[in-house]
Amino acid sequence: MKFVKWLFIVFASLFLLLIAYLTLIFDPNDFKPQIVEAVKKQTGRELVINQDLSWTFFPSIGITLGDISLSNPNGFKHDTMLKVDGIVAEVALLPLLSKEVEIAQLNLDGLTLNFDSYKNGRSSMDGLTSGGEKADKASDKTARDESAQGSVQLSSLNIGGIAITNTQVNLYDEATGKTQALALASLTLGEFSLGQFADLGYKFSMTQPEMKLASEGKGQIKVDPSLAKIAIKDFEIENSLEGDTIPNKRMNINLTTQLELDNNAKTMALVLSSLNIEQIKAQGKLSVNYGAKVPDVVASMSFGDIDVTPFMAKEDGAKGEDKAAKGEGAAAAKEPDLTGMKAVNLKLDLDAKSVIADKIKTENWLMKLTLKNGVLNVSELSADLYQGKLLASAQLDGRKPVASYRFNKKISGIKVRPLLTDAAEVDMLAGTTNFEVAGSGFSLIPDNIKRNLNAKGQFEVADGALYGVNIPQMLRDAKAKLAGNLNAASSGEKKTDFTSLTGSFTMAKGIVNNPDLNMASPLIRLQGKGNVNLLSEAIDYALKTSVVGSLEGQGGAEKDVLYGVDIPFAIGGSISEPKFSLDTAALFDAKLKKETEKATDELKDKLFKKLGGL
Repeated sequence: MKFVKWLFIVFASLFLLLIAYLTLIFDPNDFKPQIVEAVKKQTGRELVINQDLSWTFFPSIGITLGDISLSNPNGFKHDTMLKVDGIVAEVALLPLLSKEVEIAQLNLDGLTLNFDSYKNGRSSMDGLTSGGEKADKASDKTARDESAQGSVQLSSLNIGGIAITNTQVNLYDEATGKTQALALASLTLGEFSLGQFADLGYKFSMTQPEMKLASEGKGQIKVDPSLAKIAIKDFEIENSLEGDTIPNKRMNINLTTQLELDNNAKTMALVLSSLNIEQIKAQGKLSVNYGAKVPDVVASMSFGDIDVTPFMAKEDGAKGEDKAAKGEGAAAAKEPDLTGMKAVNLKLDLDAKSVIADKIKTENWLMKLTLKNGVLNVSELSADLYQGKLLASAQLDGRKPVASYRFNKKISGIKVRPLLTDAAEVDMLAGTTNFEVAGSGFSLIPDNIKRNLNAKGQFEVADGALYGVNIPQMLRDAKAKLAGNLNAASSGEKKTDFTSLTGSFTMAKGIVNNPDLNMASPLIRLQGKGNVNLLSEAIDYALKTSVVGSLEGQGGAEKDVLYGVDIPFAIGGSISEPKFSLDTAALFDAKLKKETEKATDELKDKLFKKLGGL
């Protein structure tokens, strides 16, 4: 036993002498010239170490260094690629022998990184990535080996604190002539132990040519001793966006979240306790299973009142964009890349109390969708709007280079006039509307959607009116002129009341065909067919109108002599500017026919009377 005791004392003494030598006699600064020369030889860069290095070995392994810089290649925008004001790191020595890690402190201050890239392919990484491919392969192999062995298990990990402060990253691209900058004011971790929550916080700002982001967050983090499980709770994040492309040039986004990550089970669960985007408030949750080849995501979001008006493009800007798009021509249009739809399987439930877009007001939104194997299915989409109901379902198949789609849509009981005026500033039609349409097509290029969409549907408008035309008045004016009153002119409101307006339609090759338009009112009937060209926006309707009673209901007082006569009525022009015309020649023929029939009947009566007298 005495031998073992003395042997231990001898080894301990030698160990202490080694530490004393390294600490008191050995000076790492003696090797600074060799280090600088080696970097120069390997990379062609200048390494500058202005501050003396200092280190300790017992009771902690520690190092302190600062005022270090590494140059960029000659001729680059930024002379320095890397600069560090100060680094302090200390780890307790003896606990390492028991798989216990105690970090007294870890501080990094004043880190500056300048990455420059040029059109000729040169970048700040030139000369620093030799052997990178082999290193990557070795790293991948190491990662696979560690994964096969299972998670790491530490007896304990204690950190007095970590602080990364005053970090600046600048990314310069000669091709665009622009610089993106990230300024990390602080990233801090409080007193930390495995299995215990510790304070975590950050503050940074990022500047891009079109936008500036400022973000600040704080919460608590816990890491399981297996290092496979991480939990974050009550993490509060405040974001501020500024820029000309941001609605109102400024936007605040604040959220509070909880997160649990289990790398053994390959799952992540996130709870969005609150989300505030300006005046929009929401909450939700999300779970991810990333163990399979394609991750499975299940999410739900619940919104309050949503007013997207502040986020919409200004009218002048929108028109400018439309003109620019038309100027570029259809040749510039190409199919969107939907391959990303195969990268995740998603199930999402979403609801909103109300949605306002400019003047359009809707309520009680509900949407259920799934995304699987590149196919997006909206099984339910419903909302209340303008005293009616919207129900819809749709599918988008993104598995092929040219996407295909299909949909069903039904609206019932909607007051169509306020909807049209709010949505498109069109005052053309009023009434309670029911509408159904089902369609399918392929290609998501706007012009191709019009050409390739095949659809059919039907509509019914009850107790309404057509604005912009007064058909009974047109009949009276035309009849008056035919009677010799050339000064007859329309008076009163341009409006045609009706009790019902019905029809069905099909759509193919950009043409909407309506074969059975039927409008009924106590005064007139309007029937016929027509089509609308969605590509040219031209309207072409050939209709027939007939008087079924007195025109008294809309300004007329006399018994109409045209009762039961069909008179051609045409609708032309464009969707934005429709034109209505009555065939006065046909009206004259109808009146002449009536007068001829009347004269013939009178002549017959006279002849019968004379013959009867004989």
